[in-house]
Amino acid sequence: MATIFIDNKPYEVKDGKNLLEVCLQLGLNLPYFCWHPSLGSVGACRQCAIKSFKDEDDTKGRIVMSCMEPVRDKMRISVEDKDATSFREHVIGWLMTNHPHDCAVCDEGGSCHLQDMTVMTGHSYRDYRFTKRTYNNQDLGPFLNHEMNRCIQCYRCVRFYKDYAGGKDLNVFAAHNHVYFGRQQSGTLESEFSGNLAEVCPTGVFTDKTLKSHYTRKWDMTYAPSVCQGCSLGCNISAGERYGSIRQIVNRYNGDVNGYFLCDRGRYGYEFVNSDQRIVHPAIRPHHNGTSSREYIIQEVAAKLRNGKTIGIGSPRASLESNFVLRQLVGAEHFYLGMSDTDHDHTNIALKILRDGPVRTPSLHEAEQADMVLILGEDLTNTAPMLALAVRQAVRQVPMHEAMEQVHLAAWHDAALREAMQETKGPLFILHTFPTKLDELATGIHRDAPENLARIAYAVSRQLGAPVTEVKNLNDTEQALVDQITAALKAAKRPLIIGGYGTGYDHLMKAAANISWALMQGGAQPMLSLTLPECNSLGLEMLGGHRLDSAVDALKNGEADTVIVLENDLYRRADKHVIDEIFRHAKDVILADHLYNPTAEKATVLLPVGTFAEADGTIVNNEGRAQRYYQVYVPKGEIQESWRWFLQIAEKAGVERLHGLHLLDDVVWAMTTTIPALAAVAHLAPTADFRMAGQKIPREPHRYSGRTAMLANENVSEPKPPEDEDTPLSFTMEGFRGEAPAPLIPFFWTPGWNSVQSVNKYQSEIGGHLHGGDPGKRLLEPHVNGSIPFFTETPQPYLPMPGHLHVMPVFSIFGSDELSMHTPGIASRAQDFFCIYMNPEDLHAWDITPGSWVNFHIQGHAYLLSAVPNNWLPRGIAAMNAGLPGSQIIDLPQCIRFNNSEVPSTT
Repeated sequence: MATIFIDNKPYEVKDGKNLLEVCLQLGLNLPYFCWHPSLGSVGACRQCAIKSFKDEDDTKGRIVMSCMEPVRDKMRISVEDKDATSFREHVIGWLMTNHPHDCAVCDEGGSCHLQDMTVMTGHSYRDYRFTKRTYNNQDLGPFLNHEMNRCIQCYRCVRFYKDYAGGKDLNVFAAHNHVYFGRQQSGTLESEFSGNLAEVCPTGVFTDKTLKSHYTRKWDMTYAPSVCQGCSLGCNISAGERYGSIRQIVNRYNGDVNGYFLCDRGRYGYEFVNSDQRIVHPAIRPHHNGTSSREYIIQEVAAKLRNGKTIGIGSPRASLESNFVLRQLVGAEHFYLGMSDTDHDHTNIALKILRDGPVRTPSLHEAEQADMVLILGEDLTNTAPMLALAVRQAVRQVPMHEAMEQVHLAAWHDAALREAMQETKGPLFILHTFPTKLDELATGIHRDAPENLARIAYAVSRQLGAPVTEVKNLNDTEQALVDQITAALKAAKRPLIIGGYGTGYDHLMKAAANISWALMQGGAQPMLSLTLPECNSLGLEMLGGHRLDSAVDALKNGEADTVIVLENDLYRRADKHVIDEIFRHAKDVILADHLYNPTAEKATVLLPVGTFAEADGTIVNNEGRAQRYYQVYVPKGEIQESWRWFLQIAEKAGVERLHGLHLLDDVVWAMTTTIPALAAVAHLAPTADFRMAGQKIPREPHRYSGRTAMLANENVSEPKPPEDEDTPLSFTMEGFRGEAPAPLIPFFWTPGWNSVQSVNKYQSEIGGHLHGGDPGKRLLEPHVNGSIPFFTETPQPYLPMPGHLHVMPVFSIFGSDELSMHTPGIASRAQDFFCIYMNPEDLHAWDITPGSWVNFHIQGHAYLLSAVPNNWLPRGIAAMNAGLPGSQIIDLPQCIRFNNSEVPSTT
């Protein structure tokens, strides 16, 4: 710790910080632009000027930039010095010289950091009265709007896009006093993290184009703390609503998880909430026009439960609460996991590894600190994007610390560190069948069939001391790679090993566990991260249940005649023939979901349920962290949470297991007492009776306007706001205006800080944890006692089978996800799904012309796919895009056989 004097007041502060961070940490309002907690300092804007003094006798001092000045014990500075304040006021005047002053029409208006800093510096009137420099704007694709004339040259955009996220197609172009931030020519930004520019940019140069299509000012939206549904990482988000539709998703800071950033699927994939494919009315078949009242539907479904034998099928995209209440409604012995066999196998193995193994799964923040990374069979940019972003920061750790020691720089001194590091990267090894975007950073890359990659990984674990069977017949290249990876792992202090579901082969996940466990056994401190298919895959697996395909047997054998399906399109989970069998043998199929899909077309009863924006619930991410999301708004009509539908049905059906449960807290209590592994969920967030100064936490900003006119076309009097019995949040602008507990913060705002930069005021340390700790509770911790459950059987080498193809999945951040494809921008960026990738030699062997359409028959299903040559694929292996619209190739990998023609048949 160091003692510094700010305007003659002593403060105890941490060493290793810069003065800007320290001032903000102490609650002082010091303006800045170019500095960012994750991007460090470059001293580009000159806005954070302060006066520095040699000692207490120095009355003159000198002006320095606080973001570039390190903390030193006994140093004396002034923020309020008149020379410093005058300098800052002049700087903002210079920066605003060519700004169009178009706040009234700017999409950033009301949440603009430039506005806040202008007011903070006292720059009230513009002095420049002449012609302003202007630029042409670019079309940057479906996600971002570009208005270059608002730029103040802070360089944040290119520093994030290029230096932090690794983007290649956004740059700065300059000539004398003309500085332009954009692409070489108009075109869609290629980075999967481009949407962060809307929050990183302190002005309105880059704004959210999806918000522009249904624009609402920040202060006129209703917000709630939420969790992204796009993948298994569980990034925190705030969802904004107006007039009954979601208008925008912004980052909700969580120091342990996503920090300041989101991927583009998480930020923009929300339009399914507003989709015209929403199920909005309960319906029953056969019945006049199908629709009916809520009470009638509840009575009918309750009667079916009383008179029949019912099973329930859960969902990895539904909350713990909804899955649990369905499990209790039908009985645990009649509950089935609504996952494909492959997804279930991978998730089950991941749960065993995380629950029974001795190595801790890191948070995303911890993953960024790794000094060596080994990725086994995962294209992280497409399966777990924010983990890929963390890996990009991890490869900087070794050269950054070396540079810090050699030239005595602090970690925040970004420009100088990058100059010292040049292009040096820390050790990163990638074993995958396909090229990935992280390959450009890799020390070593090896591409082969998944089985052969797993054998290399098993050989590494054996060299590290794991008790696995010997891996024989590795060639010289493979053995050299094994030696290189082993040496790098042994040299690392905090190595990170990553595996997952990406190839469809579980041996790679097992190999990742073996390597991390062997390192732990040898005294190291490794980290193990496993990716999973969906947002609540791990939570569903922790609840427990039967395999999906065994539901067919239950129906065939007469053990059941009614099926309740929770938020699931079963045709995405198993072969069409299997799901058709379920519908053929079920007397009734009751679907609780929010979108029409092929399963909805076959269901006899439809229950309209709330999306993440219209429901309260809990999901568990890939590290076992349970997190609560909250209802943003009350939907119109008959839509309600899945768990609430099931509780109302249970009450009418007289299900004792759910007797007396009505509210969210009731469900959480029942769930955590019934399933001890979920006990920590009870402590995720304050209960519904929590109050601050006797008041609830408002979901709406204090400037919220127009609510008396929102329904004027129906009734001119102001309607009573909805009441929230489930949470300590209110659906109004009235309530406690101070800082709420971290899990309940709907949006970040503090006096004078209207933009997202206000998050600084909520942190215990700049860039660190929120006050009171970040949201979420870990349900799984390492099992350090007892023997280590190594996977000892080495996989057999891959050998191509004559006349056969092994079909692997290929995942895409844009397109593989079911829900985000209802967003036009996401759909426009999806790849061409109707193709099959094959080795050129295989194409030649079967006389298939590249680019031609080929007929395939797989498990009785016909496909017409374009044959695309791929030089990275080994002979005998093909690949298809996961999430193929209308596809019934669900459980990849699969093996198909050619009959000496262009038509393969099932093996």
